[in-house]
Amino acid sequence: MRFINFEEGSGPQELFIDETQAPELSAGKVIIQVHAFGINRADTLQRQGKYPPPPGESSILGLEAAGEIIAVADDVSQWRVGDKVFGLMPGGGYAEQAIVDAGHLMPLPSGVSMEAAAGLAEVFLTAYQALFSICDVQSGERALIHAGASGVGLAALQLCRLKDIKTAVTASSSQKLESCKQMGATLLINYKTQDFAEELSAQWQDGVNAIVDFVGGDYLNRNLQVLAKDGSIVYLAMLAGRYADSLDMALMLTKRARIQGSTLRSRTDEYKSALISAFTRDFLGEFATGNLQVNLDTVLDVDDIGKAHQKLEQNDTQGKVVVRW
Repeated sequence: MRFINFEEGSGPQELFIDETQAPELSAGKVIIQVHAFGINRADTLQRQGKYPPPPGESSILGLEAAGEIIAVADDVSQWRVGDKVFGLMPGGGYAEQAIVDAGHLMPLPSGVSMEAAAGLAEVFLTAYQALFSICDVQSGERALIHAGASGVGLAALQLCRLKDIKTAVTASSSQKLESCKQMGATLLINYKTQDFAEELSAQWQDGVNAIVDFVGGDYLNRNLQVLAKDGSIVYLAMLAGRYADSLDMALMLTKRARIQGSTLRSRTDEYKSALISAFTRDFLGEFATGNLQVNLDTVLDVDDIGKAHQKLEQNDTQGKVVVRW
């Protein structure tokens, strides 16, 4: 089969199509013929040599894909050859065939294209986990979503809208903020021209109950400033670098704040299966009705894989970048 290969430490334009052995079926797994795959920051970091795959997993890039099942292990009963599916994998998505844990797949919703489905799993499961599993935000409460026009940000805004959770967002341009508004954001903050802590303190004096942050750095203490008592902050990335502010312990104690970091790729298979099952129960049907949508920034052909990585690294996206075979 064909797959996307790379030399560790190489640039986006050095990604190339190569050939390797197709995956072999094993217990609890299915093999899908990949129609399209999503691009994630973890992929660009792995290419750069900064984020190796979990031990024992495929070194091929790619954490999510959509396609058609072509083989099913004997101990798998919920899927059949020919089923159209999408889901998560710890690696191997940038290939014509991918082996996937049977519990990490979801059925393609009615009316959703393969390209859209290829960009659904990572962003919506990450947002769902952060908001409801970790922060436990409730209807009628408030959330602050940083990087609101990112794939996870736009997914989080939609989930909050359906659960009647008011949202504030930060983004870098009026165009990106408009995209956030269309997905349900209530308070729009341009972080290049406005201080989000000052704006939120002026508009929502009682603070926010949950904060989803990808930045870190000098956002840490400002997040605490606008957090309501007993609120939660979840960190999903560190775009401002590995180290953050000197933590204001007094502020954290006063707010009774909970600060937690999270990644999805390194979670156990059992955790991912439970998360996918809960998301399927709570939200998957909303894609068929149109109440939820995958925000696609760009769909590219596989020959343009370098451009896909480049767009992410330049922060030149509003929603997901997806590549199709």
